Amino acid sequence: MRVILHADMDAFYASVEQRNRPELRGRPVVVGGTSERGVVSAASYEARRFGVHSAMPTVQARALCPEAIFVRGDMRRYADESKRIFEVFRRFSPLVEGLSLDEAFLDLTGTQRLFGPPLEVGRRLRAAVRDETELAVSVGIAPIKMVAKIASDLAKPDGLLEVSPDRVREFLEPLPVGRIWGVGPVARERLAARGIHSVGELARVEPQRIERELGRWGLELARLARGDDLREVAPWREPVSYSEENTFRHDVSDREVLEATLVAHAEAVARRLRRDALVARTVVVKLKLARRRKAGPRGYPLLTRRETLPEATDDGAVLSRTGSRLLDRAALREPVRLLGVGATNLRLRSAGQLDLFAESAVNSPRRSLNRALDEIRDRFGDRAIARGAVAEPERAGLSQQHKRGV
Repeated sequence: MRVILHADMDAFYASVEQRNRPELRGRPVVVGGTSERGVVSAASYEARRFGVHSAMPTVQARALCPEAIFVRGDMRRYADESKRIFEVFRRFSPLVEGLSLDEAFLDLTGTQRLFGPPLEVGRRLRAAVRDETELAVSVGIAPIKMVAKIASDLAKPDGLLEVSPDRVREFLEPLPVGRIWGVGPVARERLAARGIHSVGELARVEPQRIERELGRWGLELARLARGDDLREVAPWREPVSYSEENTFRHDVSDREVLEATLVAHAEAVARRLRRDALVARTVVVKLKLARRRKAGPRGYPLLTRRETLPEATDDGAVLSRTGSRLLDRAALREPVRLLGVGATNLRLRSAGQLDLFAESAVNSPRRSLNRALDEIRDRFGDRAIARGAVAEPERAGLSQQHKRGV
C-alpha cells in the first residue's frame, strides 16, 4: 500500500514577511498586487479571519479588512526560502513532487524501516521545517494523492492529519463535492443540478448513469470520489510550456506600451528556456480585453494567438518579433487589461540540428550576447541589466507556481 505525504506551508508569503518583520506579527498581512487591479497572493491568518483569501482582488480585500497591511512581496526571497524547505523535504524521501513554491507531495512508500511510521515522519518533517525556517507547515498523509492533499488542508493551520487506507471512503463521504480535483464552480453546478452535493453521493451513483449524463469526465470524478486514484508522485514531470503575464494597472490601448511589455515577457521566457537548456517552436500571445461581458472572474474576453516557427529558439528577440506579429493578428479594437507571452512545443536544445546560419546557431553573435547577459544576471540579479527600453511589467499578484528556469 502506498503512503503519500502532502506538505503545505501555512500562508507562505505572508508568514515569511511576518517572520522577517517582527512589527507585522499578529497583524493582518496581505501579500500581492497593491494596485486597483492587484490580486491577493497570500493572506496571514489574521487577515483570513476577515474573509481575505488568495486570488481575491486587492480592492475587495481592502474593503473586507481596512486595517490590513499590504505588502508587494519579493519573489526572489520566497524562491530562496522555498529551496531551503524542499531540501528538508528531500531528507525524508527521494521522491518529491513540487506543486508550487510552498507545497509538495512526498512518496513515503517503503521508507518505514529507515524513518519510522508515517505519522512520526510527518511530525519530524514539520519540526525540521520549523527549526530551519521558523515557518509552519501543515501535513496530510494518506494512501492516495488527492486524500493527502485534502487532509493537509483540513489540518491547517500548523497541523497534521493521517487518513489510514481503511478510512479513505469514510473520510471522503461527507465532504462537499468541490473537494475533488477538477471540480470547480461550473462543475459543482452541473453536479448539483443532478442532486449530487457530497463526495459520498457521487461515489454511490451508478457508473452507467454517470457516463450517460456526464461522459468519461463524470466517470473519472466518481472514481476519485471512491478513493481510487492511481496517480504516483512524479518528481520529474517534463515542462509543457513557459509563460509570463501581467495585469496592467490601467487598461492599455497604446501600442508602444503593449510592445514594451511583450518584449519584457519574451525576454523573461527566453531566459528561463536557456537556463533549462530548452528551445521552443511555438509562441503564444494571450490578451484579456478590458470590457467585461458578464459577471464573475471569467467575464473578460480572452484572446489567444499562436505561431509555430520553422526552427525552435531560446532567443528573446525571436520570441518578441513573433509576438509582435501575433499582436497585429489580434486586430485589437479595444483596450487590454492583461497581456501574456508563452512558449510551448518544447525540446532539449541539444536534441535537434540547428541551422548554422540561424540567429540561434551555437556560435552566433545573438547566442553569445544572450550567454553574456545571462551570466551577468546570474551573478548580480535579474534587474542588473536589461535591453534598452525594456521595463519590468507590474504583476497583479505573485505566482505560487514553481517557475522552471528561475
